Amino acid sequence: MKFANNILLIFVLFSSTLLLFSCKKEESNSIIAINSSEKIKIDSSEQYKEPFRPQFHFSPEKKWMNDPNGMVYYKGIYHLFYQYYPDDIVWGPMHWGHATSTDLIHWTNKKIALFPDKLGMIFSGSAVVDLKNTSGLGTKENPPMIAIFTYHDMAGEKAGRTDYQTQGLAYSLDEGETWLKYEKNPIVKNSGIKDFRDPKVFWNTETNIWNMVLVAGDHAQFYTSENLINWKFESEFGKNIGAHGGVWECPDVFKLKVNGSNEEKWVLLISINPGAPNGGSGTQYFIGDFDGKSFKTNQKEIKWIDNGADNYAGVTYNNTPDGKRIFIGWMSNWLYARNTPTKNWRSAMTLPRELSLEKINNDYVLKNSLVESFNKQSVSEFSKDMFAIKPKQKISFTYDHLNQSEVRFKSASKSLKLVFYNEVNDSLVLNYDAPQKTFSIDRRKSGIVNFEENFGKNIHKTATPNIVSETIDYQIILDWSSIEIFLNEGVYSFTEQIFPKKPYTKMSIQSDEKQEIKNLTIHKIKGIW
Repeated sequence: MKFANNILLIFVLFSSTLLLFSCKKEESNSIIAINSSEKIKIDSSEQYKEPFRPQFHFSPEKKWMNDPNGMVYYKGIYHLFYQYYPDDIVWGPMHWGHATSTDLIHWTNKKIALFPDKLGMIFSGSAVVDLKNTSGLGTKENPPMIAIFTYHDMAGEKAGRTDYQTQGLAYSLDEGETWLKYEKNPIVKNSGIKDFRDPKVFWNTETNIWNMVLVAGDHAQFYTSENLINWKFESEFGKNIGAHGGVWECPDVFKLKVNGSNEEKWVLLISINPGAPNGGSGTQYFIGDFDGKSFKTNQKEIKWIDNGADNYAGVTYNNTPDGKRIFIGWMSNWLYARNTPTKNWRSAMTLPRELSLEKINNDYVLKNSLVESFNKQSVSEFSKDMFAIKPKQKISFTYDHLNQSEVRFKSASKSLKLVFYNEVNDSLVLNYDAPQKTFSIDRRKSGIVNFEENFGKNIHKTATPNIVSETIDYQIILDWSSIEIFLNEGVYSFTEQIFPKKPYTKMSIQSDEKQEIKNLTIHKIKGIW
């Protein structure tokens, strides 16, 4: 039986006349093979084809990368700056790397934007376009792009000082191509706070003034400015609220409308390391109100923007079209970031996501779903409107491009297990436990896991009380070294790195109870390099 898009279904589900199993205990199982005209090409000698190199996530051409920085949209271009060390694949003196995109999916690597200088390394920060030329560093006809970042004075840190982090400014008059440091840096000095960094700056349209939020040890601080140069301290937030297992980092604050209503709330993002629910690094969020000077919330529960182990330091774009709130995170974890089994390069970014607010169980939930432009990368390989799973039955699929694919389907809110695996017995297990209302990811046998003891140590389990619908929409994106999972269009999301010894070529779906799987699709995702 031949299907469209060169798909060959070699076993028809539930046919009483076609049995491929001789062992009685396997007679309830079924296998579907999906043919592909090409194999995954892995070539260590070819850039962007090295083992584990992401094919549709941003990663640097070479060497080390961590936090996304300076994310700003201007004249049709999305700018992505990032923490970068151009001399090694482990963390070192930080620069700002730079890449640009017109669709948030395809990226062009640019030259290094910011280099360390006598004031220190260039740590994380943000960028804006000073459209009114409030800084006086450009003109209204040619407004400057302004980057505000943290200087980290390593000599001061080694000397035992506590004021070794300050805030600096650089500006560009050619739309981000070249940069000049402000001659009177630093623009915000440090009165003696050990961790004083990661400024996020934006123009507040409600107060017509510049706002800045940065972190100061275990809390956030808010500032205002009329010109991006002279800043006034306004308030602090968070000393006695939220997760405090480690240092606070990479704040962001923005307003969102609550879906299905006219209500608007402010969202504050705070990354923390260590202290995340799966160990090491994670990003929490707070829902509240912000008057341009202080942030307040009634939130008691600790909330995480992503419940996997590998989504950290994420922030959002300034100046996006239609006011969309676009988020990108660093797809790693400081527990093992320096030791992942890659060569020539290290680390990638998450896929860009659009954030939205929804009220579920009378509580605010920050959803994140993939940007629309991602859909243009997908090529349909297989679809099935519906099939039933009997208790204890396993439906298996074989497909060469599982490690470069999107798998999507809907099921009832019942227990379900998915396993991705290969011929060398690597296996990645996803499990929804309906009675316990938990979702788990087990990468203990997913491939190479012994490069650091914390990587493959535990099953990552998350409570999912906000799954309140009768069905669950599963969206699963696999790249050569990652998996991103979205339940019910991002009510819950999970991001994890994986390093299979060979690409996954098989997927199984099974359940302990009878249920129907609807709208199953498997798409190959085209590479971007």
